Amino acid sequence: MSCDVCEDLQEVDAIVDRWGRNPEFAIEMMQDVQDRFRYLPRAGLERMSELTGTDMGRLYHIATFFKAFSLKPRGEIEVQVCTGTACHVRGAARVLDAFGRELDVKPGETTGDLKFSLSGVRCLGCCSLAPVVTMGADLLGDVDSSKVRRLVEKYRRTAGTPGKEGADA
Repeated sequence: MSCDVCEDLQEVDAIVDRWGRNPEFAIEMMQDVQDRFRYLPRAGLERMSELTGTDMGRLYHIATFFKAFSLKPRGEIEVQVCTGTACHVRGAARVLDAFGRELDVKPGETTGDLKFSLSGVRCLGCCSLAPVVTMGADLLGDVDSSKVRRLVEKYRRTAGTPGKEGADA
């Protein structure tokens, strides 16, 4: 077992302990683990199962049922392109395609450097700003495909900088 895995498991232990090792809080523990690692590592789920007495099958059921969870590493910056009706009508498909070309990934994938993950989402709830994109914590409105390269470059520069998102950088 590598030292990284040992340190990661210590962090999982701390998360599980914060929830009192209570299996009733499995989802909350999994959210905290995902927030920390940007996905649910198998070793982390195994440790959670061991410490809470929760069956691995149940943890995998939760992890695969909720779209918010990922069993694969996710990018530092999640790019979500709204594909709801208002955004679709205003060119969301072209925006999603442009992000895919610029990042060299398909929706649902993560870049090799783990900087970006790309996905299309049904609705972000701000139709008057269509087409809408979120990049990390930033919500961006009126995005068209001609803006994508500049946005990716801006966010690529700030990736890994604590407390900095691309729109304010």
